[in-house]
Amino acid sequence: MQKTYIQQYYDEDYQHCFGCGPKNPDGLHIKSYPSEDLQTTYCHYTPAPAYSGGHPSKVYGGMIAMLFDCHGTASAAYFFMVNNGGKYGEEQMRRFVTAHLSINYRKPTPQSEELKLVAVAEEIGERKVRLKMLLYASGNLCADAEMVAVGL
Repeated sequence: MQKTYIQQYYDEDYQHCFGCGPKNPDGLHIKSYPSEDLQTTYCHYTPAPAYSGGHPSKVYGGMIAMLFDCHGTASAAYFFMVNNGGKYGEEQMRRFVTAHLSINYRKPTPQSEELKLVAVAEEIGERKVRLKMLLYASGNLCADAEMVAVGL
C-alpha cells in the first residue's frame, strides 16, 4: 500500500497553502504522515539554501515557524478525525487553522539537512486541538512548539 500524506485529504478548496498545499504549483509541498502506532505524526523536510537565516549554514526562523504551522494544522486535522471515529485515508478531513503557535528555538538549525518534525495531540475538544511538536536535525532537538489549532 502506498503511504498517503494527510494534506491530500483536505477539501480541494483548502489544498493551496504555500507551505503544504498539494495544489500550489509554487509551494513547498510539505507532507505530514501518521506514525505506524497512530499516536504521533511526523514530517521530513530539507530546506533549500534560500531559506537561510543570518548565517548561510542555519535555517531562517520563519521557515521553522512555517514548518510547525503546516505540520501542526495537518496533525490537528488527523488527530481530530481519528478521535471522532474517522478512518484515515477513507474520507476528507476537516481543515484546521492556527489559533496560537508558541516556538522555543533551542539551538541553531542546520541548513540543507533533513529535518524531522513530530507532533502529538495533548488535548482534543469540540473545535480545538492542542499539540506539542518537536523539530530535530541529525537527532538533535533544535526547536519545540505548542499549538492550538481550530477547525473551520
